[in-house]
Amino acid sequence: MKFAQLEQVTLAYEDIGLKTDPAFVLIRGLGTQLIDWPDKFIEGLVAQNLRVIRFDNRDVGLSTHFNQPIKPNLKRIAAGQDTAPYSAYDMAADVMGLMDALSIEQAHIFGISMGGMIAQIIAAQYPLRVKSLCSAMSSSGRPGLPGPSPEAQQALMRDSDDTSSADEVIRRTAEDMVIFGSPGYPESLQHRLTRAQLSYERSYDPMGVAYQMAAMVAAGSRIELLDSIRVATTVIHGEDDALIPLACGEDTANSIADAVLVAVEGMGHNIPDGLVPEMLAIVDSHIRRVTLLEGSPKQNTTSNRLKD
Repeated sequence: MKFAQLEQVTLAYEDIGLKTDPAFVLIRGLGTQLIDWPDKFIEGLVAQNLRVIRFDNRDVGLSTHFNQPIKPNLKRIAAGQDTAPYSAYDMAADVMGLMDALSIEQAHIFGISMGGMIAQIIAAQYPLRVKSLCSAMSSSGRPGLPGPSPEAQQALMRDSDDTSSADEVIRRTAEDMVIFGSPGYPESLQHRLTRAQLSYERSYDPMGVAYQMAAMVAAGSRIELLDSIRVATTVIHGEDDALIPLACGEDTANSIADAVLVAVEGMGHNIPDGLVPEMLAIVDSHIRRVTLLEGSPKQNTTSNRLKD
C-alpha cells in the first residue's frame, strides 16, 4: 500500500501495471474501499495493457478520515440550509491531486455509483486530463429520476449503531449485498461474509460514509456539466439495479454527447466475479473505440447510443 500526501488529504492507493501503459483510474462508490474491486477485474485490466490506479476516497479505507462529530442533515443540505464539509467537487480534485502525485498527465477514468458522479465532474472540469470516461451504475442527478427500491433505500439509510458488535455489522453488510447485488450473478453467503469482514477489519467508519453522502447531496444535479463533456464516454448500467435504477443511467447517456449506453442484463449495483468477463469486454470495446476516435481526423459527432 502506498500513500499520496495531497493538499487536503492523504490518499491510500495502489499503482498496478506498467507505467508505460495508459493510466486507468478506478473510483469507488459510497462507503466502499479499493479492496472492493474484484481481483479478477484488476488482473484483466492489466492484461489489456492498462496501468490501473485504485485508491480509497477520503473518509473511507486507509485514506484521511475527517472524524466529524455530528451526522450531517441531508435534507437541510439539499435545501441549502446547511453546508457539507466538502463536496463531490473536492473529491474530484483529490483524483487530480493523485494523478499529479503519480506524474500522470492524462488517464481513462472509470467510476462506479458515487465514483461515477465524481468521474463525470472530472471529465467536465478537467477535460485535458481525461482520455475517456466510463460512468457505471451512476446517475446524472436530474431531479425527478426514479430512486432506490424501498428495500434498498432502507439499507442505504440505516443508522449505524455504536453498540453493534463486529459480527452484527458484518452480518448486516453481507445481507445488504443481496439487496444491492446482481440477481443474475448471485454470490454465496460465505463469499459475502468474507468480503464484509475484510472491509470491516480494514476500516469501519459509518460517520465517514455519512459525510460522503452529504458530499453527493451538496454537489446537486450535474446536467449542465454533462452537457459540456466531450471525451469519449461509455455509460454502463445494470438492468436490475435496485439502488440506482436503469433510467438514471439512460439519462446520463442521453445527457452526454455521443455517449454509448451498455445496459447489462442481470446486473445490479455491484461487480460480482461472475460479471467480470463481461465488464472486461465492455472496457475493451470502450478502449478500442477511444483508440479509433483518436486516430480519426475528426471525432464523429453523430449520436451513437447502444443498448446491449
